[in-house]
Amino acid sequence: MLNDFFNENYKSLSFLAGALVILLIGYYALLKILKRLGKNPKYLIPPSSVKKVSTPLFLIVLSILLRLSSLRELLGLTHLDYYFRKASTLLFIFAFTWLLLKVITIVKQHVMHNYDMNSSDNLRARKVATQFNILERIIIFIVVILAISIALMSFESIREIGVSIFASAGVAGIIIGFSAQKMIGTILAGIQIAIAQPIKLDDVVVVEGEWGRVEEITLTYVVVKIWDKRRLILPTTYFIEKPFQNWTKTSSDILGTVFLYTDYSVPFDALRKEMTKILENTDLWDGEVNVIQVTDSKANQIEVRALMSAKDSSTAWDLRVHVREKLITFLQQNYPESLPRTRLRLENMETQENTTNE
Repeated sequence: MLNDFFNENYKSLSFLAGALVILLIGYYALLKILKRLGKNPKYLIPPSSVKKVSTPLFLIVLSILLRLSSLRELLGLTHLDYYFRKASTLLFIFAFTWLLLKVITIVKQHVMHNYDMNSSDNLRARKVATQFNILERIIIFIVVILAISIALMSFESIREIGVSIFASAGVAGIIIGFSAQKMIGTILAGIQIAIAQPIKLDDVVVVEGEWGRVEEITLTYVVVKIWDKRRLILPTTYFIEKPFQNWTKTSSDILGTVFLYTDYSVPFDALRKEMTKILENTDLWDGEVNVIQVTDSKANQIEVRALMSAKDSSTAWDLRVHVREKLITFLQQNYPESLPRTRLRLENMETQENTTNE
C-alpha cells in the first residue's frame, strides 16, 4: 500500500522536493550574498540589516512553495486549489510589500549615517533628513495603497466592482476633489516643502511671534519646538502661504545685537575696548563680528548698538545676554556718570526777583 502511494506520487514528490531544494538554496545564497556585501562599506546592506530582510524573503519563498501544484497533489488537497493559489498570491503581495518597506528604511538609515545632525554646521544633514523624511512617507503611502489595491483586485468580484467604480469615476472625482481640496492642498504643500525646502529639520524659525526649532515635518503638518518646550503645530500650507522668519535657511551662523541707552558723556573708545575684551574671553563668540555703533540720539540719551556674531542662534542668545550684563557692569563701575540721567535747570530765585524789580 505504501509502495503504491509512493509510485503514484513519485512524480509530484520529486518535483516538490526539487523545487524546495532550489528555493532553499536560492534563499540561503541570497542571505549569504547580503551578508558578504554588508561587510563591504561600499554597499548599501549593513550586517544588521540582513536580519530585517530575511523574514520577508522567507515569506516570499513560502508563497512560491504554496503555488506549486505538486504540493497539493502530494497532500491530496487538489480540491482546495483555488484557496492555495489565493493564499499564495496574498502572501506574496504582503511579503513583497514588507520587503520594499524594509529596503526603504535601510537605504534611509545608510544615507543618514553619513551625515551628523549634531554637528555645528549641519545644514547639509538637515536638508537630506528633511527630504528623506517626507519622501519616505510619500513612498510608503503609495506602496501600501498599491499593495492593498493589487490584493483586492486579485478577487474577481472586487475587480468587477472596481471596473464599475472606474466607469463612474468622473462625477465621483469632481465631488471628492471639491470636498478634499484642503487635504490635497496640504499634502501637495508637504511635497513642495520636501523639494523647495523653505524649512528643514532643526531650522530656527519665528512663527506666530514664537521663536523655536522645527522638530518634525510630515505631509500635513509641521511641529515647531518653542524655546520654553511648548510645541506649535502648524499645517504645511502655513509655510507656503504665509511669511515667516527662518534664521538658518542658508547657514546657522547669525549676528546678535545688544542695545544700550547711555548719557552723552559715555566714552566710546573705552566701551569698544571693553567689548573686545569681553568677546575674547568667552567661547560663545565665533571671532567674526565685533562692532559698537551709535545708532540713535535723543534729547536725554543716546542709543549704542553692540553687534557680535555666533555660530548659531541659541549661542547668539547666550552671547547677547553675557555681553549686555558685562557692558552694564563696566559702565556702573567705571563710568557711572555715563548712565542715562534726566537734567533739570534750576535758576536762582534771588536773581529772578532782582530782575523782576528792575
